[in-house]
Amino acid sequence: MTHKIDLKMGRDAWIMLLALSLLWGGSFFFAEVALSEFTPLSLVMARVGLAAAVLILIVRLSGLRMPKELQVWRWFFTMGFLNNVIPFSLIFWGQTHIASGLAAIFNATTPLFVVVLAHFLTKDEKMTPARILGVIGGLAGVVIMIGPELLGGLGNNIIAQLAVLVAAFSYGLAGIYGRRFAGQPPLIIAAGQLSASSLMLLPVVLIFDPLPKAVLPDLIAGAAVVALALLSTALAYVLYFRILATAGATNLLLVTFLIPVSAISLGVIILDERLEISHIVGMAFIAFGLMAIDGRAYSFLQAQIRREK
Repeated sequence: MTHKIDLKMGRDAWIMLLALSLLWGGSFFFAEVALSEFTPLSLVMARVGLAAAVLILIVRLSGLRMPKELQVWRWFFTMGFLNNVIPFSLIFWGQTHIASGLAAIFNATTPLFVVVLAHFLTKDEKMTPARILGVIGGLAGVVIMIGPELLGGLGNNIIAQLAVLVAAFSYGLAGIYGRRFAGQPPLIIAAGQLSASSLMLLPVVLIFDPLPKAVLPDLIAGAAVVALALLSTALAYVLYFRILATAGATNLLLVTFLIPVSAISLGVIILDERLEISHIVGMAFIAFGLMAIDGRAYSFLQAQIRREK
């Protein structure tokens, strides 16, 4: 049975995308706090392991059952490797060497990779001029919001920058690969992916990184790990797979444009931070990019031009 993907997102998909941007926007903050007590590898293990345990418990309590087919678990392990093991490890390590703002800019290249990959690897998410323009506009908006001055550090820590860029590429591949789970409950897919990621990471952590920086992490770092696991991972991936099933990989990974918007908006609302002109301009570029990729504004403009003729 083929699963219909609506490339023009409806209201529910946009609401879920905004919620996902809030959850993942917080992950950069939680990770920065947790890295004071955890090494990058042990933090990744704690993040996916706790999230997997909670989701498996919820699956059991909800009366659902995890798949037993070997092929499905092969998919879970591949998805976990592309969507968790590679990007989480590289981004957390990269954050120890480059500014989090610069890491966010590199992370925002994910939709660019998805647009190209989806064109060649899928039948229904082809590259269009509007999509390419939208990705460029959205990426420009991220740079403007976070601060072009950060680009002055592009020549420093090249390996760390490449690591975050590879993580963005891996996220793009995962978005395309995850389409094969169409029809499965998002809760099951998220639990399977995170369980597979935990099983892959456990022997690596035991061999190369058996202990956190401190034997007993302080309360703040521990709370950051719990928030990272439960909010930015467990809940976030349930939303992730729901959006992927209904709106496609390209639309899903627009969330990387929205993450800086969410982070700055939360800072203004909760921390009473100041909203700068650059933030407003950047948000306008991102809004343009989102509308161009979604296609509704472009279709409306074409219809108006035809009507005038």
